[in-house]
Amino acid sequence: MTQSILQDGLGRKIEYLRISVTDRCDFRCVYCMAEDMTFLPRQQILSLEEIERLARLFVAQGVRKIRLTGGEPLVRRGVVDLCARISALPGLRELVMTTNGSQLTRLARPLAEAGVKRLNISLDSLNHERFRSITRTGDLQQVLDGIEAARDAGFERVKLNTVVLKGRNHDEVQALAAYALERGLDITFIEEMPLGEVGRERGEAYCSSDEVRSLLAERYRLIDSAENSGGPARYLRVDGYPDSRIGFISPHSHNFCDTCNRVRLTTEGRLLLCLGHENSLDMRALVRRHPEHDEPVSEALERALQHKPARHEFSVGGEVQVLRFMNATGG
Repeated sequence: MTQSILQDGLGRKIEYLRISVTDRCDFRCVYCMAEDMTFLPRQQILSLEEIERLARLFVAQGVRKIRLTGGEPLVRRGVVDLCARISALPGLRELVMTTNGSQLTRLARPLAEAGVKRLNISLDSLNHERFRSITRTGDLQQVLDGIEAARDAGFERVKLNTVVLKGRNHDEVQALAAYALERGLDITFIEEMPLGEVGRERGEAYCSSDEVRSLLAERYRLIDSAENSGGPARYLRVDGYPDSRIGFISPHSHNFCDTCNRVRLTTEGRLLLCLGHENSLDMRALVRRHPEHDEPVSEALERALQHKPARHEFSVGGEVQVLRFMNATGG
């Protein structure tokens, strides 16, 4: 029997699914959500069983990489067991996770044992007061301890993610790179994505990937690389640090939509065909309407993918085009 492969209307093969397992988080990062958040009631979010069912359905149709995100995925009760079940799905190449690192001192090793191959850990500052300012509630030492726990847990790779904001942390680019390189970690510098009203003009803090690269080139000899981790990041190597890579995710300055292989499943079960558009498919309604049969769900998915947009239309300044916050979208 020939396996069906998910493909959008432009011929792009869909092999990567990002799943937000919760909109809740123990941080309130300034680029992700408002300070005073109202989270979704439990009945509006996908159950762990529904997430597992949808993961199985996507993998059966050619998805090879699943990333669990949030909010903070590790505040969801039962998530380690969910990881074990998803990682065991036949045909899945890798299960990975993005986390803020706050829970890793106790959960890094269980996650590795559950089959999570790689971790992305958010780290936006190495200054304790500034870290608290950016995250509003976070404890830097707790995260640094979590990074060390992840290094010891046996993951294939551990990567740091830094959202670069002018006036907040752009002056730490070199220090953050040094922190990663000295520990044999990867690090990716990310341009802020204009999602949700967060109480300020987005353009005020915009720092392009080219600016970040220039800052790094002042200190390191950078070597272009064709490596690909299956997502949107472009990578380079650093002379003298063979175990690390530096990546850039550049939704504004280096649009990556022509090779997009991703869809996102939100906390409430909306399948977002593009991060920068609101068109979506209500997967929660489908799985609850068809609890015993996957075929109607798969057929609706294949139809929806024909309308996946060619590209997003993010702009550096001006009005926010998408009003949902990153914590519900899935990182």
